[in-house]
Amino acid sequence: MEIEGVQVIMVTLALQGHMNPMLKLAKVLVTKGVHVTLATNDVARKRMLDSKISTKFTSTKNSSSTSNSPGLNLEFFSDGLSHDFDRDKDTGTFMASLKTHGPRNLSNLIADLKANGNKFSCLISSPFIPWVPAVSAEHGIPCSILWIQSSTVFSIYCHCIKRPDLFPNLENPNGSVELPGMPGFTVGDLPTFMLPFSPAHFQLWVVEFVSVLDKVKWVLGNSVHELEEEIVNSLASVKPFYPIGPLVSPFLLGKEETVVGSVDMWCAEDSCIEWLDKQSPASVIYISFGSIIMLSVQQIESIAMALKNVSRPYLWVVKGSEARKTEFPPGFFEETKEKLGLVVSWCPQEKVLMHKALACFVTHCGWNSTLETVVAGVPVVAYPEWTDQPTDAKLLVDVFKMGVRMRNCEDGTLSVKEVERCIMEIIDGPRSEEMKARAVELKEAAKKALEDGGSSNQNIDKFISEISGKPFSSNI
Repeated sequence: MEIEGVQVIMVTLALQGHMNPMLKLAKVLVTKGVHVTLATNDVARKRMLDSKISTKFTSTKNSSSTSNSPGLNLEFFSDGLSHDFDRDKDTGTFMASLKTHGPRNLSNLIADLKANGNKFSCLISSPFIPWVPAVSAEHGIPCSILWIQSSTVFSIYCHCIKRPDLFPNLENPNGSVELPGMPGFTVGDLPTFMLPFSPAHFQLWVVEFVSVLDKVKWVLGNSVHELEEEIVNSLASVKPFYPIGPLVSPFLLGKEETVVGSVDMWCAEDSCIEWLDKQSPASVIYISFGSIIMLSVQQIESIAMALKNVSRPYLWVVKGSEARKTEFPPGFFEETKEKLGLVVSWCPQEKVLMHKALACFVTHCGWNSTLETVVAGVPVVAYPEWTDQPTDAKLLVDVFKMGVRMRNCEDGTLSVKEVERCIMEIIDGPRSEEMKARAVELKEAAKKALEDGGSSNQNIDKFISEISGKPFSSNI
């Protein structure tokens, strides 16, 4: 389905986990004839310039630069803080400043864009910036939200705020939770933002997010109906919810890139792909815990010793790894780097996951990484820490059945034996072949959803028809 002349504006935070799915949805919309303006807080511009990343995007289908032709432009607004302020470290101050200054600055940006002839049929916001729907209404633009976490987490948050009686005791991590479409969940499987020990500003995010849903016409989910079928069906009584994922790069789906351009908040080291090319098929342990989590010295030591003990090739992403070399066990780099492994500060994850050399993925279970590993068909060792990650780990291990859970000791430390156990269970354990087969099965289901007639592709077309006022015709 292609409808030209339709324009949308997307608003997101300059966080890797928020930018990636927004950008990927933007590219999908462009291929269907929609012109997209992606707006984010302007610290992203500095990071891109520092990393020498292009902020220009073009469609290979249509090279015209007119505002109503299919294409993708990036715009920026101030969050009220300097570029040097550490938003990852002091999230509370960042969100408070964004809430104070963001509405006015975003509104001014939209006014300028409209004055230059842009006519937006819809505003698509990422979650946890609850003031955006009001700005959208101020300019008479219908609002939608791209939910960038699992459908399961969306359902949990909605039930938590609207039916608190379903959560009688959030103090006990082993306490059971009975929710529609979610059998066998415990408090420890829930998103940390809704738990009593979570900082107040994170709990407020959840309350504010659910409270503005009444002002939102569409919720687009970065998920696949077939992966979370019971949950998606149960959401019909909560809010109209269109799964339109998996939002991953086209090459991971075996397709050509039709919109040129990319955004990455950090420079990836392409040397890791060259290194993977030299490894045997299904031999490499890939370890990465995303763009925010910083491992403790104890965690680094346990993982390092386990990698040394299992004596298998590994690719390990450690943010700031050059500066943190002294935190690794003495002699680790000298004894293992040349023979077995490679430690990098960042890597092109999707290219890594689709590489034939990979055996498994040791992951924090962020939803972007979860979808990427599902589409790549790579089994996982799940080691979640916060926000939606415990829920995603539950899905990967107990629902998708394509991984094992790595847990800390009672004192909160990670043992060397636990890391070894999980890696070997994935690679050579009695259920290893079953998990690998299940990963391949889900890979095919996820890819099929975005093909012509697939569930996600149908939902995207339905959304475009509704914002454009054109009739929708199902291909099924």
